[in-house]
Amino acid sequence: MHDDRSPMLSDQLEATIVWTGEGDLLPGRRYLVRLGTQVVGATLAPPKYRIDADSHEHLAARTLRMNETGVCNVTLDRPVAFEPYERNRETGAFTLLDTRSDATVATGFIHFALRRSQNVHWQPIAVGKGPRAALKSQRPCVVWFTGLSGAGKSTIANAVERKLHMLGRHTYLLDGDNVRHGLTKDLGFTAADRIENVRRIGEVAKLMVDAGLIVLVSLISPFRAERQRVRALVQSSEFYEVFVDTPLAVAEQRDTKGLYAKARRGDIINFTGIDSPYEPPEHPELRIAADATPPDEAADRVIDLLRERRAIE
Repeated sequence: MHDDRSPMLSDQLEATIVWTGEGDLLPGRRYLVRLGTQVVGATLAPPKYRIDADSHEHLAARTLRMNETGVCNVTLDRPVAFEPYERNRETGAFTLLDTRSDATVATGFIHFALRRSQNVHWQPIAVGKGPRAALKSQRPCVVWFTGLSGAGKSTIANAVERKLHMLGRHTYLLDGDNVRHGLTKDLGFTAADRIENVRRIGEVAKLMVDAGLIVLVSLISPFRAERQRVRALVQSSEFYEVFVDTPLAVAEQRDTKGLYAKARRGDIINFTGIDSPYEPPEHPELRIAADATPPDEAADRVIDLLRERRAIE
């Protein structure tokens, strides 16, 4: 017989969050939750509401700033044992850590497990990634092109897909601009929206790898943490980060879409390289100096990488 007072196990929780970090809470970014002796990765949904410190009124909020308190849903990488804070202060409270600095950015107080966490289960599938890939006579993988706007990512990715198609390979190209017409049409360009944009595209890329495809992704994806998170979605041998390294001055000079000019005038805010940061890869599988490498030659280098790693024969 279940004891309602015994610890519960869940990977989705509702909690009060007291934010103490210098930077704002970024919904969708991966943090670490330390709950007793348990440490597990976590992401926070946008706050359901912020609690006014004086009136205790519930206010609309998209994030939390230093010393603000709100209520959020928390999704964990795996289930953890806990009790609601009102029942047990030791197993109902956690700290939230920044994965890059290991600094504490918040304290959380658990209310309850979300009901959906108990009602959604994995359904066994009869045909897996291996048989799907074998049918196509190829090894599925993700080739992730990252770099500034105007760096040449889409041009190179298109050339790579064309060459792979000529080799009889089954591919799909997820281009950041194209995806924003549908899957991520509701997102803007704030840091939180960019994080969610990468998360969604990463999940789609994972599904396409499971379908046995060679997936090409052309996306600014400015934050290292989010690119690393996508890498972790697939096997280590299935992800190739290609840094299309074009200096800002060159990308801005090209400005084929007129976006840099708009950003300089202030017509566009949160533009990567101007008023929003770009974090270049530290250890990409391939770096292409796109200002000195013709697109066709750059595409050949990507094909060579795939051959070296035996992604294609």
